[in-house]
Amino acid sequence: MGWVPMSMVSVAAILVAWFGASVTGVTPWSSDGTGASKSVAGQSISSGEAGSALAALATLAVKGRAPRTGYDRALFGPAWADVDRNGCDTRNDVLRRDLTAQVLRAGTHGCVLLSGSLIDPYTAATIGFTRGPSTSASVQIDHVVALSDAWQKGGQQLSADSRRAFANDSLNLLAVDGLTNQGKGDGDAATWLPPSKAYRCPYAARQIAVKVKYGLWVTSAEGAALGRILATCPTQPLPTAAAFVLGAGP
Repeated sequence: MGWVPMSMVSVAAILVAWFGASVTGVTPWSSDGTGASKSVAGQSISSGEAGSALAALATLAVKGRAPRTGYDRALFGPAWADVDRNGCDTRNDVLRRDLTAQVLRAGTHGCVLLSGSLIDPYTAATIGFTRGPSTSASVQIDHVVALSDAWQKGGQQLSADSRRAFANDSLNLLAVDGLTNQGKGDGDAATWLPPSKAYRCPYAARQIAVKVKYGLWVTSAEGAALGRILATCPTQPLPTAAAFVLGAGP
């Protein structure tokens, strides 16, 4: 099916349509930081305070998914480039950021992780990591907003440098369980959510933060799914890049 733009439609309108008619005197979801509220399933909740993921969600454009035509991983630059020029590639940076009980390879200036332990955000399971041909894949680095998903929602219009930054952005990267990551594929929030329900609010907030940062849009189904999640945690803060600095070492 072709790309059907909805350039004049906001996420706020989609959420109102999803949750149904609002009660008299209740303001729809807004991004003005005033703390307005909306009736959701008969319960009044915050529309999102300034700095919340819910407020940011209302600022995202809602459009149809563009064709995947022309997508290639290489369009986002070489995998795991050393974008911060700290001498370590992005994969090793994320492993060192997210894993504990780390053992580092000597002679690599603290870059290469030989082993460690991950509390997987997607499943809440603890996973032991050991570097090796048959073991490294147990922990993978996930693009929270998948590259091909980004390509179909505004990424085609990004410059080559911006796409390279997107692919290596610490805000968009998480060390996670390998099998769970493979199951996610390039799904968005409408088609895949972390099995651990406790992580769904932070996950939704991270997806929104990435899309805001790079000017990407959401589909109507995706916006509705994110709205349903954040309705359970309307004050969930919007994460910032400063909270996910790479290259800082263990």
